[in-house]
Amino acid sequence: MNAVILAAQDPTLADFGKDPWWLVLGKIVFAFAFGLLATLLGVWFERRVVGRMAVRPGPNQVGPFGLLQTLADGLKMAFKEDILPRAADKVVFFFAPTISVISAVTALSVIPFGPKVSIFGHWTPLQVTDVSVAVLVILACSSMGVYGIVLGGWASGSTYPLLGGLRSSAQMISYEVAMGLSIVAVFMTAGTMSTSGIVAAQGDATQLSIGGFDLPAPGWYAILLLPSFIIFFIATVGETNRAPFDLPEAESELVAGFMTEYSSLKFALFMLSEYVAMVTMSAVTTTLFLGGWRAPWPITLWSGANEGWWPMLWFFGKVILLVFVFVWLRGTLPRLRYDQFMRFGWKVLLPINLVWILVLAGLRSIEDWQTNDRLLATGIGAGVLLLATLFWPSKKKQPKPSPQEQADSRPYGSFPLPPMDLQVPPSPRTKRVVAEREPANVVAGSDSREV
Repeated sequence: MNAVILAAQDPTLADFGKDPWWLVLGKIVFAFAFGLLATLLGVWFERRVVGRMAVRPGPNQVGPFGLLQTLADGLKMAFKEDILPRAADKVVFFFAPTISVISAVTALSVIPFGPKVSIFGHWTPLQVTDVSVAVLVILACSSMGVYGIVLGGWASGSTYPLLGGLRSSAQMISYEVAMGLSIVAVFMTAGTMSTSGIVAAQGDATQLSIGGFDLPAPGWYAILLLPSFIIFFIATVGETNRAPFDLPEAESELVAGFMTEYSSLKFALFMLSEYVAMVTMSAVTTTLFLGGWRAPWPITLWSGANEGWWPMLWFFGKVILLVFVFVWLRGTLPRLRYDQFMRFGWKVLLPINLVWILVLAGLRSIEDWQTNDRLLATGIGAGVLLLATLFWPSKKKQPKPSPQEQADSRPYGSFPLPPMDLQVPPSPRTKRVVAEREPANVVAGSDSREV
């Protein structure tokens, strides 16, 4: 019986769709509450951590350790005046913030929080639902969040929000491509798009054959697929508009980008959606690359580490760690310029991702070969890649003309230039030097007097 229970710890697709309605409703409420509570604590956590990095206390007055400061800020924002621009599209202006929040929260429905447990006599997975293409559901929810931002900027009826919405949509679409390609490597390795299946695939240690010896390697895809993990996390930072990629808010323009015309609770919903997305993407990263709810080493030495309710603790710990990295980046790195940010996404992350997927596909195709043949094929591929990197034709920069050549090539009638030798000529308005004159000898008469 114990063997059956231990074998049933990993959920499968066949375990879903059998729960009573009250249990499904409880899971939905739990996922929703997790998203909101994690967001409230995430705001407090960010302000405390950034305050610590900046050698200042952070919120510490309202509640113990300032824990109620976020709640107080939310209540204060709710009582602020709600302003509706005259030129705004009232319906779209109202629903745009809710689209962003709902899209971020919905992605939590396919995140596994733990293994199968017994809840009031029902043996059920700690997950709302799972489908064979659950990761595509996450990508779809992430893409839908763009609509809330674009519609919010467009419906404001103002120029700056419209430009901020368009800039944000270009940013999210660019990094959505890199994020999707990073997950391709996970599909290829796990052989499934189900989130519970991906967590189960990371549970077993990978056996590496080196020199005829089988060596156990970690099963986490953050280690096995390190390039995909790094690119995916960078893409999530850009996708959630977090520093150093928080460009949609347009702080350099002294406005809030697509949120310029929003106030009161609508503004709070947009801010809430950003933090919900940060927590959701941390949970997604944990599921895809950090083993999900499975305990890290050396906790795995305990036989009961992945049984019962303990895995929820490991899952929440990993999520908090990733949220800390989000906050750490904000307190450390300066904001990028927009053209640098877009060039980094299209010209750096995308080519590296494509090359990595090609290499991984090649390694997967030779898994069944003999050891010597695998080593030979890997060595040839590495040599070809090295030679291609060394001898890749680079565009030679044209020699820059000298300042005098640039001045000589100017068209006729251009504005005058200062002299190249930096000798400033005398100004034509300067008083000219005149030769000294002899003073006139005037004989003073009897009637002469000083004037």
